[in-house]
Amino acid sequence: MEPLIHFSGADILNGESTVIYGLDMDVMPGEFVYIVGKVGSGKTSIIRTITAENRLLSGEGMVCGFNLRTLRPKDIPYLRRSIGVIFQDFQLLMDRTVEKNLEFVLRATGWKDKQESDARISAVLESVGMITKAHKMPHQLSGGEQQRIAIARALLNKPSVILADEPTGNLDGETADEILQLLCSLNEAGTAVVMVTHNRNIFEKYPGRVFSCQGEKCTEVVDEGIDVVL
Repeated sequence: MEPLIHFSGADILNGESTVIYGLDMDVMPGEFVYIVGKVGSGKTSIIRTITAENRLLSGEGMVCGFNLRTLRPKDIPYLRRSIGVIFQDFQLLMDRTVEKNLEFVLRATGWKDKQESDARISAVLESVGMITKAHKMPHQLSGGEQQRIAIARALLNKPSVILADEPTGNLDGETADEILQLLCSLNEAGTAVVMVTHNRNIFEKYPGRVFSCQGEKCTEVVDEGIDVVL
């Protein structure tokens, strides 16, 4: 199998500054991978590089068959259709219903047939247990429900990999646990997950491969006895 995400000797930028030097990382289909570390250690910059929001100027980088070093601006939307992104602050459009939020994404990514769009919206809402919330406005939902809708949005284009950037950061412990269980169930169904977190309890309770960012490096933790700095 080819990796969905591949970095080799990649320098990761935040603006014009290098925050991670020489990143080596492969994410294979169906894997659950954590990127952990202190605030400001470069975790989110890796995610932004994967989505081509940050440039990759040195080293190798491939995401879902797209070469990040040679990626043309007009091809960035096609890259982003191959991945689903979940944010800490949900980023729902507050002036429209749940259904209209999802419809907006489908139209923006090229879906034209309304019957097919409606069926896809129903399918993703069903998969996250939110089918009865389609006509609700975001402000009528709890934080956990809004994050479930955000996960549904990430699933719309049937991505090979989901990028979750601190998806439980604004949630209480019980709700965060529910979101992690949902992500794990999606992973068990075959979708790879790359999750950024600084919460040790999460990656200890829900095991996966762990990459630790510290000292301008991001390396895989292969020895369970090594203490991860958070």
